[in-house]
Amino acid sequence: MKQYDLLYYVKKIKKQLRGPFRYGTPEFFDRANLLARLNQVKYLVQDYVIKPKYKTIEYRQEFQQELIFALPFAYWHFLNGTLKNTISSKFTKELYFFSEGHEEKYEMRICKLPREHYQVPNLYHSKKIYFDKWARVPLKQHYANNLFVFSKPMLVIANKYNTEWGRKPVNYLSMPVIDEVLARFSNKYQIVYNRPKPDQIVMDNSEVLDMNDFELIKKNYPDVLLAEDLYVKYRYQFNNYNHFQLMLYANCDRFLSVHGGTAALASYFGGKNIIFSRRGHEHNYKEFETIFPVLSGAEIYHAKSEKDIFKFLEAHY
Repeated sequence: MKQYDLLYYVKKIKKQLRGPFRYGTPEFFDRANLLARLNQVKYLVQDYVIKPKYKTIEYRQEFQQELIFALPFAYWHFLNGTLKNTISSKFTKELYFFSEGHEEKYEMRICKLPREHYQVPNLYHSKKIYFDKWARVPLKQHYANNLFVFSKPMLVIANKYNTEWGRKPVNYLSMPVIDEVLARFSNKYQIVYNRPKPDQIVMDNSEVLDMNDFELIKKNYPDVLLAEDLYVKYRYQFNNYNHFQLMLYANCDRFLSVHGGTAALASYFGGKNIIFSRRGHEHNYKEFETIFPVLSGAEIYHAKSEKDIFKFLEAHY
């Protein structure tokens, strides 16, 4: 079949797929992902035959989706020799270390674009991931360093406490859980507790709340390191807080993280990652079994309850 014939049928199918599906429904996700993959037909010649340096990848949506879909797509184009430049939010230049022309354009992230462009072949949650133009990004290898080296192996607790889906926090490590983890594992590991503040990351449609965790950890567990304190101590060695996190995580093989971009970032550094997630589309699409382990080859353990957290800690840490 000639290319223009194929494009004709692709356009016809895309037109039929456009419908009044509400954002967040399975129908919306399925349609958007199918359209995004059909859109890749337009680039067959550029990507596999002539391979010019033509591709601009622009992304401003949620951090987790950027990490698991957009960043590996950009890295594939870099390896393919077809990446021209990348555009994203503030504090992302270090993620796109391989991009010669990365622009930090956006101050805020959004969950959905006003008008979809279907440029990234994996856009939203999906039971079937499109890996044809997806490449593992070697963040761990690139950011490995001699700065964060301790006498005991490191365990990073990557927490968050913010509104979710327009309501109160759902997926977070509570202070009783944190207290028990620190009491039981701080002798074995050098624990670093990380919960970024609003001014250290790019916000989306959620609001970061206070949970009085830093004060209690400092008071009761002086040997536990707060990521915030490490960042302040070595501030002039990093461009921003994301850069700091990349260097800290690169030296770690054990993580306890929570649902969302927090868990996705922790999954980029190999080793083992216990992800606490009570609720989310990731459950229905089994993404903790499919896409998260592929980010670095890490062992992913999905804790659906607080009891599961300690079950996995005892078994694997």
